[in-house]
Amino acid sequence: MEREDQEAQKPLLVTVAGSSGDGRQGAASAFSSSSSIAVVVASTAVAVAGSFEFGISVGYSSPSQPGIMRDLHLSLAEYSVFGSILTIGAMLGAIVSGTVADRVGRRCAMGTSDVLCILGYLLITFSQNCWWLDIGRLSIGCGIGLLSYVVPVYISEITPKNLRGGFATVNQFMICCGASLSYVLGTFITWRTLAIIGVVPCLLQLVGLLVIPESPRWLARTGHQGAFELALQRLRGKGTDIFEEAAEIKDFTEKLQGLPKSKMLDLFQKDYIHAVTFHGQVGVGLMVLQQFGGVNAICFYASEIFVSAGFSSGNTGMLAMVAVQVPMTGLGVLLMDKAGRRPLLMVSAAGTCLGCLLVGLSFLSKEQHWEKDLNVVLALAGILIFTGSFSLGMGGIPWVIMSEIFPINMKGSAGSLVTLVSWLGSWIVSYTFNFLLMWNSYGTFFIFASICGLTIVFVERLVPETKGRTLEEIQASMNLSLTPFHK
Repeated sequence: MEREDQEAQKPLLVTVAGSSGDGRQGAASAFSSSSSIAVVVASTAVAVAGSFEFGISVGYSSPSQPGIMRDLHLSLAEYSVFGSILTIGAMLGAIVSGTVADRVGRRCAMGTSDVLCILGYLLITFSQNCWWLDIGRLSIGCGIGLLSYVVPVYISEITPKNLRGGFATVNQFMICCGASLSYVLGTFITWRTLAIIGVVPCLLQLVGLLVIPESPRWLARTGHQGAFELALQRLRGKGTDIFEEAAEIKDFTEKLQGLPKSKMLDLFQKDYIHAVTFHGQVGVGLMVLQQFGGVNAICFYASEIFVSAGFSSGNTGMLAMVAVQVPMTGLGVLLMDKAGRRPLLMVSAAGTCLGCLLVGLSFLSKEQHWEKDLNVVLALAGILIFTGSFSLGMGGIPWVIMSEIFPINMKGSAGSLVTLVSWLGSWIVSYTFNFLLMWNSYGTFFIFASICGLTIVFVERLVPETKGRTLEEIQASMNLSLTPFHK
């Protein structure tokens, strides 16, 4: 760190002459050099290796179920504990994610999560009983709970404003790819081999973390002035003028120096509640609507849904889901900084609403004995529309917005709260879904459809458009008015 500070004391390349006077010129030229593109892309690639690990971990339990139950002689109840304990671990990781990322930095936080995931997969690989399995799965959950917060935050803090959304959405794309790979490989290899494969992205990220720069905004906040300028210059390119962007970050950081560091419980005290109310209802609201719209019910139990709707096997439907999920997530990445966050969110929510309605109608068709095979067609169309629509926006954009709207002094505690809410919602939906399906199959999906419809209204009324704004501009605008801005 001292070496970085000394190197950063060298004069920065500041070319003020010939400037148009637009304070955004420095940021706009951020990607003028190929070296800048290479560093930001490489840093993002290292970060989303953790997202890929996240996806593998989420998808691991589904194809591994028959082999684990057979080899270790587990009952269905014991395996259910193994599968669901991942979300418990993720909630534990989410609680400390903001504190860890703020105290030790974004890179070290990602490294900590890698160690937890490696330990967890090794325990699963060599497990001889359910205790090893559960402890390993819990450790992996803690790791991905930490990753689910720190990866989008790191990406949002290193990328220029005009490309931040697309880069941040790669997080969701890699989660999707990891889960899809887990589904496919799990049909050909043993569960122990699949666990070993889960270690690979962790090792790759650990190596990559040694060479990528730390978040400049975290360095500025923690007082590492020399390292901050060096990291920002590396990310923007050797020949790029970083004067305007560096000045904006430093000015905003200085304004926050007088504010006390917040803890999660402090967010509900009177000194914070005014500022947190709007930020919190946007961040927490999006996560609640994302989870209670039924995504985990459909992802975790898609095979069962297909069979219940009349399919002879759920394998065909699962492969169709994978075929839709990956390209739609990629499309969302491409459109993020072109169409904007709000339009994509509303289109995505409308699509998930339609998908849930069609699945609900398929169960209603089966119960009412309507046209033969109609329920099968409706179920397939509904799940594919839901999966594609969710992948387009609702899967990744809430995490992007969460990483953008909270000021740096609140980001750790508020981000932990939002991540905790997301994982808590995930557990509630995945745990209660089978009971809801027994209560009323089509009614369950009509409830999900109603929540997806409510999401459209929520986004239109409250969610800000953050496309094309620096993090400091977003936070200044929100703190100034505490009202949604749409422009």
